[in-house]
Amino acid sequence: MAGVYVYDFSEGSREQAALLGGKGANLAEMTRLGLPVPPGFTIGTDACRVFLRTGAPPAELEGEIADHLARLEASIGRRLGRPDDPLLVSVRSGARFSMPGMMDTILDVGLNDASVLGLAKARGRERFAWDSYRRLVQMYGTTVLGVDPARFEDVLTRRRLRLGAADDLGLDVSELTGIVDEFRAIVREDAGEEFPQDPREQLAGAVLAVFRSWNGERARVYRRREHIPDDLGTAVTVQAMVFGNSGPDSGTGVAFTRDPGTGRAGVYGDYLPDAQGEDVVSGVRDALPLQALEGLDPAAYARLTDYLRQLESHYRDLCDVEFTIERGRLWILQTRVGKRTAEAAFRIGCALVDEGTITWSEALSRVDGGQLDQLTFPRFDAHGDAAPLAHGIPASPGAAVGAVVFDVAEATRRAAAGERVVLVRHETSPDDLPGMIAAEAVVTGRGGKTSHAAVVARGMGKVCVCGAADLDIDIEGGRCTGADGTVVEAGDVVSVDGTAGAVYPGALPLVPSAVTRYLETGARSAGVVEAVARFLDRADEVRRLQVMANADTAEDAARARRFGARGIGLCRTEHMFLGARRPLVEDLILARTDADRRHALDALLPLQREDFTDILAAMDGLPVTIRLLDPPLHEFLPDHTDSAVRLARTRAMGREPAPHDVHVHEAIERLHEANPMLGLRGVRLALTVPGLVATQVRAIGEAVVARLRAGGDPRAEIMIPLVATVEELRVVREEVERMLDEVGRAAGLPVRCPVGTMIELPRAALTAGSIAPTADFFSFGTNDLTQTTWGLSRDDAEASFLAAYLERGIMAVSPFESIDRDGVGRLVRLAVDEGRRARPDLRIGVCGEHAGDPASIHFFHEVGVDYLSCSPFRLPSARLEAARAAAGTHAEADSR
Repeated sequence: MAGVYVYDFSEGSREQAALLGGKGANLAEMTRLGLPVPPGFTIGTDACRVFLRTGAPPAELEGEIADHLARLEASIGRRLGRPDDPLLVSVRSGARFSMPGMMDTILDVGLNDASVLGLAKARGRERFAWDSYRRLVQMYGTTVLGVDPARFEDVLTRRRLRLGAADDLGLDVSELTGIVDEFRAIVREDAGEEFPQDPREQLAGAVLAVFRSWNGERARVYRRREHIPDDLGTAVTVQAMVFGNSGPDSGTGVAFTRDPGTGRAGVYGDYLPDAQGEDVVSGVRDALPLQALEGLDPAAYARLTDYLRQLESHYRDLCDVEFTIERGRLWILQTRVGKRTAEAAFRIGCALVDEGTITWSEALSRVDGGQLDQLTFPRFDAHGDAAPLAHGIPASPGAAVGAVVFDVAEATRRAAAGERVVLVRHETSPDDLPGMIAAEAVVTGRGGKTSHAAVVARGMGKVCVCGAADLDIDIEGGRCTGADGTVVEAGDVVSVDGTAGAVYPGALPLVPSAVTRYLETGARSAGVVEAVARFLDRADEVRRLQVMANADTAEDAARARRFGARGIGLCRTEHMFLGARRPLVEDLILARTDADRRHALDALLPLQREDFTDILAAMDGLPVTIRLLDPPLHEFLPDHTDSAVRLARTRAMGREPAPHDVHVHEAIERLHEANPMLGLRGVRLALTVPGLVATQVRAIGEAVVARLRAGGDPRAEIMIPLVATVEELRVVREEVERMLDEVGRAAGLPVRCPVGTMIELPRAALTAGSIAPTADFFSFGTNDLTQTTWGLSRDDAEASFLAAYLERGIMAVSPFESIDRDGVGRLVRLAVDEGRRARPDLRIGVCGEHAGDPASIHFFHEVGVDYLSCSPFRLPSARLEAARAAAGTHAEADSR
């Protein structure tokens, strides 16, 4: 309804996450299901967007909040701010997409100097009331009034040390009342105003603070990493407080319906007696395993497990559930589809398919190529005699080696300089996000599988060990001490095993992962390997896009075939001219006469023929697209500056340089270009260097003949690079076909190779309709197409300003990493449409880096490309993403 910004929990559903945010939508869904959800209401994301656009909330918002608050008070029988037994509320953020800990929360809103006494009297627990009040002053001061959180923490730390208390539970009523006084004095000093006593002022300030937190630094950093749009805004949930810190018969926890680390079935999580939810998430106290609740409160545990089963059945996925027990009564505070490790994602997907809960199309939508890549990362070799520095909770699996850092800024600085680092903290907070992104692994002294460090690390695919209690961490001193007394200083190298939950001194050796061994050998085994194998089997059945490899040697071709390639979409002939063969190419470039040039080409011919024969053998029965020589010839000569310096040094020593060196330098000067990537290369070489095309095509044709005589099924294709006009393609194609006919007549065998072109210049894309009738296939070279469309040199841009563009949000992602749909993508779409209109049987592929990028693969599926060609190691994830793209188009049919 127009003008409506606030919704009661009873008015929504999980389908309304865009309006109510994930948290609000799920609270509405659980309310609809009849779960014990504390009542409340949600301020929609559209209200936040008005605030972000204008700097002020909608004019109607204050009245709508007042109306819904009155309904909440009536339903619960308590009023906000009433001196005796007051209503208290929590104010929480809730974006459409989960952003754990990245925005603000304020608990216990409604307490003041009068109502804290009424709360203590009504509940009969004075300590609980004052503990809640100090939490409110601390959260409100930090979040709403901008007080440095370290000032509050210093007070708590000083008082705990004076009493010898291990945690906040050791602070009695007199200490807590003194803490509240100190906290209020800090607010007065830092914020220049008193902590507000009016509960409605507190509520209004908390709501606006949550709105503002959408554009906080940590939220922006997280959105950039996760590619979440900046214009969505956040919803705000206002919910009646229930109190896990009401005493020993109360507590709070986080539960998962399956293990988020491994995907194994069963109930997993943490429980913290006599605590509020933030204590579990922050890791300031070590929680108990969730199973401990069964002994502490069997009835609450039984009800919780029933609700967990109900939620997983309803959501048909792993659920992450926050709950509170208040004096024996169980409340469900939040649920969401839980973040999980890559291993868990694949194993849970297979399990839910086997249980008949989801279809394969749905399973494919719940994993991605990035997660599959994570599973191919190396693991530590057997630790042998290595003694661990510490053991902790295996919060996010994998293996990482890096230099220890204790400071977030230091982590980001050293990582930016190319160093691998391991971030070590007592516990992490949302403010530590930049350091977590920069680090290879995260280690915390406190916290469990549901702490901030664990949840965020799993979401990012970072190695993480939490709760390493036997690691004595000295942040100020820049060192930590292991269980055996080993001291690790900042900068020392450690190895973090997130699968075993252990930290080791030094760099342990790495071995291939089990998934990589499966890809290399085809040998399946139980667990995650079998799950990955099943997903890839299914992917190959449903994907429309063929997945091929970029490979230049027989070894690469053989590996690509093992990794699932259905051919080679790009074989770069220039890579065959490197190493020991480089002098032969140099002879070609330096040739003074036709005879010299012929001699150089004749020397190259048998070597190229052998290469092509071996590659065709490795890919027997599958297409092999061979690109004719593409780069500028100067790349095969010494560096211009090095050559000039060498000549100058020789002359400075009173000697004349060798004639060969002079001749080489003259060739370098002759071939020097201001912008060589836009100069004499690609098809232009074919048209201006006599014999070059003939030699390469003869080598290809004779390799085809050799394979045919050996009983093989060679399927060579010839690709002409950097074509801008159909005339270029026509002239070179005629020469290619003449040479193939000549080879075929000499061998007495028909030699037919499809001839196509790379589309890597905007003009080629714009004139694809005229080029297509002369081409058997197109292959988009999206690296060069991106450079020429954007007017960017990739190497120069990445080394200079591109990082600043990404940091400032001018670009959401590098156009070299993911296809630029609006610019480069529009050219691709136009070329596909016009090429097919001119030649309906035109095969179209992509062989640039974008062919291995998940988001780009979905785009290529959408525009009707036939095949992708990427590096061998990106093949498994490309196969999976191609299937995910296809599954997305059939999801509606499956759901019916």
